[in-house]
Amino acid sequence: MAPKASEISTPIREQRHTGYKPVPPVRFRPGPATIAFVSFVCLLIGLLFLALQIRTIFSDQLKQEYSGLVLEGIERAESARTVVRVRQQQADNSNAESGRAEQSADYRQARINLAARLASLAALVNASPSAAPRIPQSALSPDANLDDTDTLLAVQSVYWRAQRNHDSTDARTRITRVASTLIVLSALVFGALITALGMYAKRTRQLAGESHKFEYAALHDAMTGLPNRRKLFATLAETAAAVSRNPARRKMAVFYIDLDGFKQINDSLGHRVGDEFLIAVSRRFRQTVRVVDVVARFGGDEFVVLIREFSTNAELDAIAQRLIDCVRQTDEQMGVGFVRASIGIASFPDPVRDYHQLVAVADETMYQVKRNGKNGYAFATRTT
Repeated sequence: MAPKASEISTPIREQRHTGYKPVPPVRFRPGPATIAFVSFVCLLIGLLFLALQIRTIFSDQLKQEYSGLVLEGIERAESARTVVRVRQQQADNSNAESGRAEQSADYRQARINLAARLASLAALVNASPSAAPRIPQSALSPDANLDDTDTLLAVQSVYWRAQRNHDSTDARTRITRVASTLIVLSALVFGALITALGMYAKRTRQLAGESHKFEYAALHDAMTGLPNRRKLFATLAETAAAVSRNPARRKMAVFYIDLDGFKQINDSLGHRVGDEFLIAVSRRFRQTVRVVDVVARFGGDEFVVLIREFSTNAELDAIAQRLIDCVRQTDEQMGVGFVRASIGIASFPDPVRDYHQLVAVADETMYQVKRNGKNGYAFATRTT
């Protein structure tokens, strides 16, 4: 009986209800250590193959030298056989008894020399580890049949020349293999090195990126993205050093901003609305000053703005008014209706002569504004 459609679709519906998702296949991504290990194993195998091939090449060279010695022995025996042939013809052509006897003696000596050559050749041939045709003991006698000697020398010459040619060809083939293996191993080592360097560079970039993220997180406020106290004071010291080199022409200032009434947002509207307000006003602060200036969240609802260079207090007046407007506009946009800003301003080197005291003096000045009615700004008059 065929299953019903509802029965077939039940597992699918169960998967949808249970939220089951197929597990994606795990992809193997080799690291530098794995690549180095595989390359090392391949290198060892290649070196072992090279060692075997080189050993065989040396063996082939020894075989070629042995074949050359045998062929030299064959040539010497063939030379001795030629002398025997000449002496035999001379003895046959001699007419005088004395001449014939002398030629017979020369012929006999030539046969003895031929037998000695054949004995030397037999010592080489019969000692060969290869399956070479052996030279029988009967062929070493001075009285051996010369036709059999000619046949023996011809057979030995053909065999050992073929053996030498075979060994030479085999050696050339193995040398080619060695050269090819060296090229492959060089490419393998070079490729592994390039791959390892590439992966190392990638890891280095990743670590540098992570390090940059950690450094950024250590120097910036997590919620607003503004620089924190640590970043502020580092920039303050850097700017003060530049101002100190030319105090007659350069001045810097710090604005300490406190949001009046902000606590009521958290109490009445909740911390989520308070966080949204801080993020929005931070963005406005950042947009209302120059790129080179620094807007930092000092803590809670307090902000510090570092003006890295200005000429007159009129410029600071305009900046302070824009910062107050930023708070008012954010308050109106979010429909809060009671958040404003009190700002204290301190400048270096006049009237504050120690830049380490800039933030503290600006903070004191901000509290003076609060005591005088809030929602305004004032310049510090204290000199340190």
